[in-house]
Amino acid sequence: MKPGASRGLIAFTVMLPTLIEIIDTSVVNVSLNHIRGSLSAGLDESTWTITAYLVSNAVVIPMAGWLARLIGRKNYQIASIALFTFSSFMCGSAWSLQSLVFFRVLQGIGGGGLVPISQSILLESFPREKHGTAMAIFGMGAMLGPIVGPLLGGWITDNWSWRWIFYINIPIGILSIIMNSIVIQDPPYMQRQKMKIDYWGLLFLAVGLGSLQFVLDKGESEDWFGSNLIVAFAIVSAVALVLLLINEYYSEHPIVNLKVFRDRTFTSGATVMFFVFLNLFGSIVLLPIFLQSLMGYTSFYAGLVLGPGGLATMFTMPFAGKLISKVNPKRILAFGILVCAYSTYQMSRFNMTADFWTFVWPRVILGLGMGMTFIPLTTMTLSHIPKENMTEATSLYNLLRNLGGSVGIAFTTTMLSRRAQFHQSRLVEHLSPFDPAYQIAHQRFGSALASRGLPPSGADGALYGELVRQANTLAFTDAFLTICILILCVLPLVFIMQRAPAQAAGPPAAH
Repeated sequence: MKPGASRGLIAFTVMLPTLIEIIDTSVVNVSLNHIRGSLSAGLDESTWTITAYLVSNAVVIPMAGWLARLIGRKNYQIASIALFTFSSFMCGSAWSLQSLVFFRVLQGIGGGGLVPISQSILLESFPREKHGTAMAIFGMGAMLGPIVGPLLGGWITDNWSWRWIFYINIPIGILSIIMNSIVIQDPPYMQRQKMKIDYWGLLFLAVGLGSLQFVLDKGESEDWFGSNLIVAFAIVSAVALVLLLINEYYSEHPIVNLKVFRDRTFTSGATVMFFVFLNLFGSIVLLPIFLQSLMGYTSFYAGLVLGPGGLATMFTMPFAGKLISKVNPKRILAFGILVCAYSTYQMSRFNMTADFWTFVWPRVILGLGMGMTFIPLTTMTLSHIPKENMTEATSLYNLLRNLGGSVGIAFTTTMLSRRAQFHQSRLVEHLSPFDPAYQIAHQRFGSALASRGLPPSGADGALYGELVRQANTLAFTDAFLTICILILCVLPLVFIMQRAPAQAAGPPAAH
């Protein structure tokens, strides 16, 4: 940072572009119908506006550290914001779906480096004992994005136009460029370096992660490995990632610095983060589907169920940031994971007679657990990383966080579909006129229909509809219970993580 710049000003400067990048990850979701109508596109085609951003974003995140060394961290930060701002303008001005997808790719490339670069600048600007506070600031921004994104996107689309969900980034982007130019200054070890470009690593990384993100995003809709397309992309991804690992091990200037995984605390923490976000994204995807498809909630009321959980996370993070300087972070982290597991266990007990608050409280508990998990986990994970490797470490850490979310969505939606089929095939065995319970239910449904002047023969259809609802409910409970068990499985990793050495002052503020 520049001499005289306050930590608060630095935090605001780096969090501003980070927040709009995170918001843009989810802001398009609620506007797809409007985009389809405006650009005359089909439903499957329009989802490419989301997939294109996620794929390009996933490819750039792990190479952010290398790009920062290649052109200088400050230069890379400003260039990323500029590309993100320009592509936002072009997305809003898109004349066809193809042009929108292309500019969303550029937007993802521009946004990919903003989160890890901002995180590394924050960690350097705060002394080691204040890292909890720094990560609380970062975490509140990271958690605010997914809350604000859908709400902001829906409001702008309904009141203005879907194009303004992109145009709104332009003034914020311009302000971010100006502030980063004035406030941020690279330390000597993060300034531009002359080095040979690892072209093979760049190719393997782009192909491997791009194909993997495509498989995760499209797998469920394409019936996974029943689709030749998904099989082909999965094979390409596996081969490219193996070649990437081999290439990066022997490369003099690797695109991805895999040596940071030699630190057991970093490796353990990154693994825990993967499963924490698998739990978070899995649950917040399942919950609104359950509410809208089985309980008849509108999108607005489903949002009211989810919203308090995000607020609980933002409320808890500053508290956790201060607490880790007084209490062993391992205890706070273990407690946070247990709270997250308990909340998803409570969700596994949902049924179709539950009231509004029965759905709200587990989501609030999950928000509290995430707040208690994110701060100590991030602080401990990065505590042993040398300051010159911090940007590379935060890039890999954020890559695993994003992949955890993508895997969580793909895993839970697939499990929901498969378990619903399983339970339906089991329950239908009892749909027989020789089953006493069926006879009683059939008579009750027939009487109810007759009292309304409808033919009693409609009882068969009504009973089958109820069976499908029950099968889907059981599938949801299975999915919630599974992600509860998965997050508990990484709890032992917490206890092999190491705290920062007491004598280590940590990376000093960059002057």
